Amino acid sequence: MTDKILTDLQQLIDPTYIKVDEQLRNHTYTKLGGKADFFLMPSKVEEVQAIVKYANDNQVPFTLLGNGSNVIVRDGGIRGIVLSLKRFDGIRREGNQVIAESGARIIDASRFALKEELTGLEFACGIPGTVGGALYMNAGAYGGEIKDCLESALVVNSEGKVIRLPAEAFDLSYRTSNIPTKKLIVLEATFSLEPGKREDIKAVMDDLTYKRESKQPLEYPSCGSVFKRPPGHFAGKLIQDSDLQGKGVGGAEVSTKHAGFIVNKNNATATEYIEVIEMVQRTVKEKFGVDLEREVRILGED
Repeated sequence: MTDKILTDLQQLIDPTYIKVDEQLRNHTYTKLGGKADFFLMPSKVEEVQAIVKYANDNQVPFTLLGNGSNVIVRDGGIRGIVLSLKRFDGIRREGNQVIAESGARIIDASRFALKEELTGLEFACGIPGTVGGALYMNAGAYGGEIKDCLESALVVNSEGKVIRLPAEAFDLSYRTSNIPTKKLIVLEATFSLEPGKREDIKAVMDDLTYKRESKQPLEYPSCGSVFKRPPGHFAGKLIQDSDLQGKGVGGAEVSTKHAGFIVNKNNATATEYIEVIEMVQRTVKEKFGVDLEREVRILGED
């Protein structure tokens, strides 16, 4: 069966961009995760459509992976097809709009807007995810979020059709959207921005970059901020007040620099990383009666 799927996939995209038993730890910010049966990196819309249709028609499991900045892949890896849109990385300007393909980093879209003297994407200058991933979770930082500037997005739906949808169609709210429930694949996003002065835009981005680098444990692999902000609280403060910083399991631990981060400090496994997440949730619930909801996605099998 595996040989047949491989043969079929080689008819859909350049075989150079098909990897069998690919280690997903090489594609996640946490440096965690087992193997993908088939790791595909298409570069054309038609290829994405063909892959989606093939997976649906043949009941082959299908998973979309951005640049792995906000996901944990379990040690058993992911069965079936893992689709990466890293080769969809173009960014261009049309009027006061920045149009970025889904595999481009949202950081790079922010930097492009700076170069073009367009304001509105400064908040994204430190968010490590892709444009597609940023839409998927309505990424935000320092008071700004994707829904503030998104005008529309080009997507492939579950039937493999390409459609353009306005921003309001995605039900963007705090760290969530309807993209996963509607099984959409973002191909590109259009951001509506405003003309600004380069020095003013750069000053804001420099300030946000300083705040990020001084407060976040960027020296270790991590998935970024693990938990959503609970109503009336800050996740990091609750974790800090629970005396959990420096506590961990195996090679994974709660960061001593920022309690909202869990770092892969010493060749952790995904199982250890997830056990630390669960330990934090359990402890905060016991101490403060607050349920911490994960912001990070967990994919794959043990």
